[in-house]
Amino acid sequence: MKTNQATGDQKSLLDKAVQMFLAATPPVGAPIEEWRAGFEALAASFEIAVDAEIEEIDAGGVPGRLVRAPGARQDRVVIHFHSGGYVQGSSLSYRDFAYRLSAATGLSVLVPDYRLAPENPYPAAVEDAKTVYEWALEAWRPEHIVISGDSAGGGLAMATLLALRDASQPKPAAAFAISPLLDLAGEGLSMRECADCDPLIDRTMVVEMGKVYIGDRDPHDHPYCSPLWGEHHDLPPLLLLASNSEVLRDDSVRMAESVRAAGGSAELSLPADMVHIWTLFPFLEQASDSLRTIRGFVKSHVDP
Repeated sequence: MKTNQATGDQKSLLDKAVQMFLAATPPVGAPIEEWRAGFEALAASFEIAVDAEIEEIDAGGVPGRLVRAPGARQDRVVIHFHSGGYVQGSSLSYRDFAYRLSAATGLSVLVPDYRLAPENPYPAAVEDAKTVYEWALEAWRPEHIVISGDSAGGGLAMATLLALRDASQPKPAAAFAISPLLDLAGEGLSMRECADCDPLIDRTMVVEMGKVYIGDRDPHDHPYCSPLWGEHHDLPPLLLLASNSEVLRDDSVRMAESVRAAGGSAELSLPADMVHIWTLFPFLEQASDSLRTIRGFVKSHVDP
């Protein structure tokens, strides 16, 4: 388990990231259009590199964007599921992050526009994720594919691994998730321990936004929407990253423990005092540090 401490110089930048998040986030219960507009406006503030190669694609009926940094391989790919609580976010808003992820890993990055709730509730996102992976298998070998995601997208990435395993599909080379939302029941100890130090997320938000996605279903009974409550055998090697001070921390901790207990490999990286999905913010030093951690993990599991 790796834990890093934020430097003093990062404090003002961390505060900037928090303020950007807060400005973009309406109160729980606000119209979904406000949530989506706020997130897109936040992401639009990140400048897209002029040398980014961005291609709109159709992955078996699921739209998205394929992003490459200069020198990135076309025969290796990261399928990254964006954040947004299953109700917002897009491949458009993730162009900058996808570019930086491509630059870090040296691989192409595919960001699918999976269907969003409430218009398309569970299991629409998982169905789309499976479709994208099956489409990707026509162009890339499974050992050349990495699955990833952040926040709800991290939960979707883990749910996709469970669904692919249960469908006897070939495993990807590896998977990683950043601040993954893995428990829509919101029962991790960090929900209480970090309640006063996480400025963005609390249990009410997790549970209420989760209901928009899963309705009245019990998260404990539906691992494809709440993957912490599934069986964790026969998964590819995992890297789970979360801030040690965010309420979602123990989603990653518990998932890693369960995967290891089932005989699998799960690494943990818990940077100190980071904002939720800190890697989204290009101006944070810890975002670059965590992308280097991801780079090392990916390179250790994907064929050269």
